[in-house]
Amino acid sequence: MARKLQADEWLFAATVALALFGVVMVYSASAVVAQGENHGQYHYVVRQGAWVIVGLGALLLGMRLDYRVLRAGKVAYGLLLLTVVLLLAVFAFPPVNGAQRWIRFAGFTAQPSELAKLALAVFLARFLERRAGEEGSFWRTFVPCAAVAGLLAVLIVAEPDLGTAMMLLVICVTMLFTAGARLAHLGLAAAPALVALAGLLVFVPWRLKRLVTFWDPWADPQGAGYQVVQSLLAVGSGGVHGLGFTEGRQKLFFLPYAYSDFIFAVVGEELGLLGGLGVVALFGLFLWRGMRAALRAPDRFGMLLGVGVVTGVVAQALFNMSVVLSLVPTKGIPLPFISYGGSSLVPTLFAVGVVLNISQQGSAGRENFA
Repeated sequence: MARKLQADEWLFAATVALALFGVVMVYSASAVVAQGENHGQYHYVVRQGAWVIVGLGALLLGMRLDYRVLRAGKVAYGLLLLTVVLLLAVFAFPPVNGAQRWIRFAGFTAQPSELAKLALAVFLARFLERRAGEEGSFWRTFVPCAAVAGLLAVLIVAEPDLGTAMMLLVICVTMLFTAGARLAHLGLAAAPALVALAGLLVFVPWRLKRLVTFWDPWADPQGAGYQVVQSLLAVGSGGVHGLGFTEGRQKLFFLPYAYSDFIFAVVGEELGLLGGLGVVALFGLFLWRGMRAALRAPDRFGMLLGVGVVTGVVAQALFNMSVVLSLVPTKGIPLPFISYGGSSLVPTLFAVGVVLNISQQGSAGRENFA
């Protein structure tokens, strides 16, 4: 019999620690830039602090909301429909840096692609629960899941935002695999997906340029390779112990987006290898406790939803850190909990709150499971 337990304290602590650490690093990475923009050194950190407060409120809301409410068809399909509408609505707004990813209203901006990750996880968890026993069916189970994930991915690629679209596909594949989908079906879908990915990389000039730059960023350190080179210089100059908090140099108008997409480079420069490993360890703790909570869920819906949320967060963190370390081609995608901005932070914290609620609903018979 299931009974309500205490929320996973380690998962909660790892999440809050990452969010608060993000506020500290946003200040260090943005203070000089903010002054250069005539905003004052606390401009970005004050905003980030406000978003963290809102996000923690969303996390507590997710903890108090019984996750099974999301299982209702009106909620799951309504959230999915809302996401599609918002993803279409971004094209009504002027592009920023050549991309149409944001909705702007009354001084606030929102990025619907961040909501898409939660909407997809909720839909797939509900759908796959209802297809229990038919996980191996290609037409009844695999195709509908792939079609919904593909629709969201196509809308996001059109913005364009290939990185987030790839995160959606990672969530979909992981949840299908966890639910018991046939590997042959996953392999069958992988072939056209890889062809499409290759086409998006090779036949889009600026993506091809990024791919070529990835192989040898030092060939054009002042041009196409500038971002990657500055990131590697920041991480490399930090050594083992780092230059010290706020003592980084590359953030001083050298490293682009130092307080957002490339904030992990600032961590590496100022806190060194030890600081970087500390961040990785926190995400490792998040992965362990999040998956533990998901696997202890009292029902299939909660298990799949927890797996989807945790996969989305950790996969994005690994991708962001890989970009900073030039392990994958450059792609603008935030580091969860740490990068500046509320569009990613608030929905992510709410989603983690849902996972914490799942951890509260564990079965009494599993209480001693480690």
